[in-house]
Amino acid sequence: MNWDLVWPVLAAMTAGGLIGVERTYHGHPAGFRTHILVCLTSCLLMLAAMHQSTWAFTALPGQTVVIDPTRMSHGLLTGIGFLCAGVIFREGFSVHGLTTAASLWVTSAIGVLYGVGMMDLALIGSGATLAVLAVLRVLDAKLPHVGVMDVTLSWKRGEAPSGLAVRNLLRGKGVKVVRLGHVMSHDGAVHEHHLKVKGQVPIDVDGLVTLLGAEAGLARFSILPREE
Repeated sequence: MNWDLVWPVLAAMTAGGLIGVERTYHGHPAGFRTHILVCLTSCLLMLAAMHQSTWAFTALPGQTVVIDPTRMSHGLLTGIGFLCAGVIFREGFSVHGLTTAASLWVTSAIGVLYGVGMMDLALIGSGATLAVLAVLRVLDAKLPHVGVMDVTLSWKRGEAPSGLAVRNLLRGKGVKVVRLGHVMSHDGAVHEHHLKVKGQVPIDVDGLVTLLGAEAGLARFSILPREE
């Protein structure tokens, strides 16, 4: 058994698995097995590219075979974009899956590094990726930042207030309306306000629910915090 081929594969599977565990634990679409497969595939293909001298092919008479493993890495990092695009989706004004897509991309790059034998850089990249996903998550939660929510207000016939009144209503709970859209049925029976609101985290969502629940003329409403 050629251990020069086995160790990079095992290391790539371990790195991909550790990154995938973090994604699986937080309920993201691409998790444990997906990250292992991405890292493993990148490693296998780069190992094959690095050992092209052992391939069973011969040059035509008068021609020279030029080996360029970097072409394989270019193809890998371009092709992984299609997989990354599959975990990004939009819901209302919100876009989800960006961090998971980025984790797949960096996992592919780590697999490439294991495949070409740059073990030190691959280990550094694996550790840095885990630090960003796991350790910096805690720091990010403690940093002051602005939260964004999608709010939909459905009013009874003839009860819908003006946009200015809606802005003033929500401002009382510490949130600012940054986008307001109107949707009305042809017969006027349904009038909805679709809002994008911002506020300093933590936003008093419970207080906002209580406020809207007591609003006369409001048939129903939804509040959807945007998440990464």
